[in-house]
Amino acid sequence: MIPHPQKESAIEKRVAIVTGASRGIGRAVAMRLARDGRHVVGIARNEEQLAALAATISAAGGSIETAVCDVGDGAALAAAIETVAERHGRLDIIVNNAGITRDGLILRMSDEDFDDVIRVNLRSAFVACRSAARPMMRGRFGRIVNVGSVSGITGNPGQANYSAAKAGLIGLTKSVAKELGGKGITANLIAPGFIESDMTSVLPTALKESVLPAIAVRKFGVGDDIAAAAAYLTSDEAGYVTGHVLQVDGGLGM
Repeated sequence: MIPHPQKESAIEKRVAIVTGASRGIGRAVAMRLARDGRHVVGIARNEEQLAALAATISAAGGSIETAVCDVGDGAALAAAIETVAERHGRLDIIVNNAGITRDGLILRMSDEDFDDVIRVNLRSAFVACRSAARPMMRGRFGRIVNVGSVSGITGNPGQANYSAAKAGLIGLTKSVAKELGGKGITANLIAPGFIESDMTSVLPTALKESVLPAIAVRKFGVGDDIAAAAAYLTSDEAGYVTGHVLQVDGGLGM
């Protein structure tokens, strides 16, 4: 059962949006924030998976609502965020996790594959930060967490689009941190390494085995590893941490 250490009323409960919440890292983050007593708003494209998430959190005593939205549609994403802020009269936390891959060597990568990844992985985070900033400023409190990747720091063959988007998230995060820090709003980025998920499960076994020796702890991470980092960075205790890139990668990016 999800414990509720903070006895907050429905009005006082922190409202947290998590994009890409239907599976993988996003699902783990949503579960953790709900366990920590947040009211979670899960945003994703897959209605069935969102319903399953909501059922799991509700059955455990957590507080959740969901919204079906393609974050690549900037107008729809902005409207979804604004609706949440209006409905609850506040928005305290946003975790921008939604992302896609369109891998391919640069000589064969199409303009469409590059643009799609930039739109979903980077532009959507910009739209979300902009939309969340105003209600956070009104509340004089905000926690923005962007989920990047170690690929945005080191680069990765076959992922020019993905690495560029995740590197762009670092610049976006630091800029937002500097712009909004005086308003009680922090912005940080988590850079996961090789995390077991639906996205990585389709990779060839040989590729996975070749990565292991480069990971200092000699194992792949799980969604809960990222969720733990997100729980801290979105907490009241993290008010003096902003503009930070936290690598949760088992040492892969060293």
